[in-house]
Amino acid sequence: MNSITVLLSEDHMILREGLRALLAGERDIQIVGEAANGRQAVELCQHLQPHIVVMDIRMPLLNGLEATRQIRRALPATKILILSASSDPLHLEQLMKLNIAGYLLKQSEAELLPAAIRAAHKGGTYFSPAIAKHLERQASNHAEPVHHSVSQLTSREAEVLQLIAEGNANKQMAAALHISVKTVEKHRQNLMDKLNIHDTAGLTRYAIDRGVIDSEVRVAVADLA
Repeated sequence: MNSITVLLSEDHMILREGLRALLAGERDIQIVGEAANGRQAVELCQHLQPHIVVMDIRMPLLNGLEATRQIRRALPATKILILSASSDPLHLEQLMKLNIAGYLLKQSEAELLPAAIRAAHKGGTYFSPAIAKHLERQASNHAEPVHHSVSQLTSREAEVLQLIAEGNANKQMAAALHISVKTVEKHRQNLMDKLNIHDTAGLTRYAIDRGVIDSEVRVAVADLA
């Protein structure tokens, strides 16, 4: 029997170790790689081409939403299973548009994760009960989608936005993205024009408000104002 290959993408080492230990006893599931941030997840996926990625949303350098978008574009056969503490409807709306294979809350029972991985591998979907109820309620109410203006940004602009909000200077962003400082400046200007925000403090507040980064990442944002 061929194993289901899985990449774990979670920035907290203790949680990654817990996930690895949880899945170690599943004979049909093989962990082929681990990523500590979204950028690393994208790079490892391109190299390893796993069947399933277990993806956290809140991660440094590149958040799980943007990492999911890039992986789905580059490797459409790879299924993305979200495992997050957040049930933010803004994230859920965008992730559903990316055809994720499932969404589990971290407070779910441990046995749900192997079941979700197997369901995703078979082409199905698997959602935590709370997430499934939200989707059903939204469908039954014919709720209008919540617009999330981050979606108007290109993938590169979204990356630059997160790096700015995390406190990186232009040279640091250029090194992280393997592009020139001049190109970083161009992306910065483009996203400022699109969002009509023209200072770093405003971009940082915007990123926090839209869930691009956690407020804890930039606790000193008020000092920038």
